[in-house]
Amino acid sequence: MIEISRSASPLGATVTGVDVRVLDDAAFATIRQAFADHHVLAFPDQELDPGEQKAFAARWGPLQRHPYNGTEAHPEVMRLENLGKAKDPNEHWHSDMSYEPVPPKLTMLHALEAPELGGETAFANQHLAFEALSPALQDHLRQLRAVHTAEGLARLYGQDPAAAPRAVHPVVRVHEERGDEALYVCRAFTQRFDGWRRSESRGLLEFLFEHSARPDFQARHRWRPGDLVLWDNRSVLHYAVHDHGDDPRVMHRVQVEGDRPGRGEPAQASA
Repeated sequence: MIEISRSASPLGATVTGVDVRVLDDAAFATIRQAFADHHVLAFPDQELDPGEQKAFAARWGPLQRHPYNGTEAHPEVMRLENLGKAKDPNEHWHSDMSYEPVPPKLTMLHALEAPELGGETAFANQHLAFEALSPALQDHLRQLRAVHTAEGLARLYGQDPAAAPRAVHPVVRVHEERGDEALYVCRAFTQRFDGWRRSESRGLLEFLFEHSARPDFQARHRWRPGDLVLWDNRSVLHYAVHDHGDDPRVMHRVQVEGDRPGRGEPAQASA
C-alpha cells in the first residue's frame, strides 16, 4: 500500500510501500499527484538496473539526453561519480539544462553508492521564492527574459564554450500542469537578462540568486543506497553538497523531456 509522507515544510515527500518497476495505473496516478503537490519525491530501497530506471522515467514522458555525458550502453543514463570537489559539476544552485530551448521537466537520481555522512542534495522551492517577492517586483520580472548558457559546463568537460547550448527563457515561469508561477533563474546558467548587458544585469540577478536559495525555501535529501529521488525542474533549484571528501557517491541520472518555458520564447539570445 502506498504511503506518502511530507519530509519538509517547503517541499518534498517520501513514498513507501511501492516498487516502481511494477506500478499499476492507479498507483502511478497517485504518485503523479504527489509529485505535483510536493515537487520532490524520494523512494527508498529501489533495486533498479539502468533499463528499469529508464522504464520508470519513460512513464513520465520521452527521455532527454544530457549534451555532455551518458553511458555507452544507455546513452540516456548519466553516471555521476565523486571525482573530487574541484571537478564537481553540480555544486551550485541550478535547474537542470536550463540552457536548452526545451529543458527537462523532471530529473531522477538512483543512488548506487552513498557516503556514510554528507553528500546531500539541497532543493529550493521556486514557487515560494516568487511568492515572497513584492507585487511590484513580481510585475517587473514577468516582463523579463534571461539568457541561460552552458559555457561554464562546457569548459569543465573540456568542450568548446563557443559551441555550448544557450537559450532564452522567461524569468517567471508558469508551471504547465499546476498553473502557478515560479522564479526561473539560477546562478549556474543564467548569464544576463535578454537585451541587457551583463554589467546591467548583475545587481538584480545577484539579488535573485541569493533570494531564490533562502533557507526557508529549502529542504535536503540524505542519500542511502537504493534511494530513487525525482524532482520537478520547473519548480525547484537543487544543489549537490560536496562535503564528503573522497567517499564514494555514485548515482545514475535520467531526465524527462519538458515543454518550452513560457509561450513562444526564442531559442537564441539577442545581442
